[in-house]
Amino acid sequence: MQKPPIENFDDLDQIDRAILVSLQDNGRRGYAELGTLVGLTAAGARKRVMRLEDRGILQIVGVTDPLRLGYSSMAMVGIVADGDIEAVAAALDEIESVVYVVLTAGRYDLLAEVIAPSNEGLFVQINERLRTVPGVARAETFTYYGIRTHRFGWGTPT
Repeated sequence: MQKPPIENFDDLDQIDRAILVSLQDNGRRGYAELGTLVGLTAAGARKRVMRLEDRGILQIVGVTDPLRLGYSSMAMVGIVADGDIEAVAAALDEIESVVYVVLTAGRYDLLAEVIAPSNEGLFVQINERLRTVPGVARAETFTYYGIRTHRFGWGTPT
């Protein structure tokens, strides 16, 4: 799914920022509690949250650790593209085992995170699916041993 272009978020007010920080701390927080924390009614908090979601600023999801869910193999793959980087990224988006794709500058054009239930499965996904994407000139794999830090509470710029 293509994300909308990044817009200017200078119009976020203190209530929007407080909502974002609060939900980063606890995404399961109800609208009544959220409203109390930021000085709104539950309906007002709901409206603000929905507006932030509609603008693509906020997405509320359950974050899991694939290594604890039976995916015993994970890797970050640095990709050098030959041609249109956006087209390569779009093709990577279609591979179910690719859970994260970013456009980068430097040694690699893209980074893709890949999960699999086994080392053999990871090899198949990278060798047969990822490396065969048109425009992938080179791919370097960095296998994970574990996830040490996974932060979601970085607040908002002021």
